[in-house]
Amino acid sequence: MKIGAVIVAAGRGERAGGGVPKQYRRLGGFFVLTRTLLRLLHREVFDSIIVVVNPADADHIAAVEAELDIKLETIPGGATRTASVRAGLDRARDLGLDAVMIHDAARPFLGDALIDRLVKGLDEHPAVIPALPVADALFRGEDETMGDPVSRDGLYAAQTPQAFHLAPLLNAYARLGDTALPDDAAVIRAAGGEVALVAGEAENFKLTTQADFIRAERQIMSETITVTGQGYDVHRLETADSMWLCGIEIKAGLGLVGHSDADAGLHALTDAVLGAAGAGDIGQHFPPSDPQWKGAASDAFLLHAIKLLKEAGGELVHADITLIAERPKIGPHRDAMRARVAELTGLPEARVNIKATTTEKLGFTGRGEGLAAQAIVTARLTS
Repeated sequence: MKIGAVIVAAGRGERAGGGVPKQYRRLGGFFVLTRTLLRLLHREVFDSIIVVVNPADADHIAAVEAELDIKLETIPGGATRTASVRAGLDRARDLGLDAVMIHDAARPFLGDALIDRLVKGLDEHPAVIPALPVADALFRGEDETMGDPVSRDGLYAAQTPQAFHLAPLLNAYARLGDTALPDDAAVIRAAGGEVALVAGEAENFKLTTQADFIRAERQIMSETITVTGQGYDVHRLETADSMWLCGIEIKAGLGLVGHSDADAGLHALTDAVLGAAGAGDIGQHFPPSDPQWKGAASDAFLLHAIKLLKEAGGELVHADITLIAERPKIGPHRDAMRARVAELTGLPEARVNIKATTTEKLGFTGRGEGLAAQAIVTARLTS
């Protein structure tokens, strides 16, 4: 069964505040939509992920794509949630999908276990949704006065993603006409179909108000751990017009010898980021024996490592690089290096530190034969 995900991200989300649609607000360093997509992109169960967007949000979508370093499958939505879902379902049909999970962009805490329950549910039912039994006491109220109690027996709160075999859901929407309903399970019910329930997750709440964002920040802090990664690199010095170091070109009559551009600073930083991601070392990803990396700019190595860290649920927090050499002098270039590393990593310059030292004429660096670089990074990682 080919399963796709349809992410509904065309709404305005004005109740949440923040000046932008809530799916494009920052949450723990990432866009809300980025966090939602990260919960889905690593799951092989999805053949396609379709994001339904408002065409007016093109710049926001581009920023999310840059953060994820992927090109998203996006389609324009409609004036209502129902219209947007219709558009997503039409695209799912065109892609030849058998089933879909329809998910709100503003639910960024979807768990793997919930996805697994929904997949299993689709093996037995044409429609299945996650639901939480209502735990609080209920009553009617009017004019700020408590009225009669309402039994909570048999009452549930529906969540997303809601999972459906595609054909019956398309048929249900065709019968719906222009009516707008609160969710897709209601569309199935309106067409006379049955909807099965699986256990939802309290953590999978929807961001609707500013209070929800405060709760979400607390949840992120409770779900994350702080990790570090370190890197070390050495390159031999030679007479040359210039060298690349920490992402900038230095013209001091010296060059660094290596298969790529030999930027020891970025190589050490790349290894440190890979260490924080638990993703091996630079040689595994960019072996010097591979001719495609001959003369390559080390920017690409660092950006790849940052992408792997994000895919692992990590966010870079701080970077510290130490350059060890008698020559060239680092001081005149320190600010430019810091600015370039901040640009590459997406960190504020205040969270990038670059310093230099010598070995008091001792060893290969002391003799001016080579340059060494050490780097250490701090990152937050979803536990």
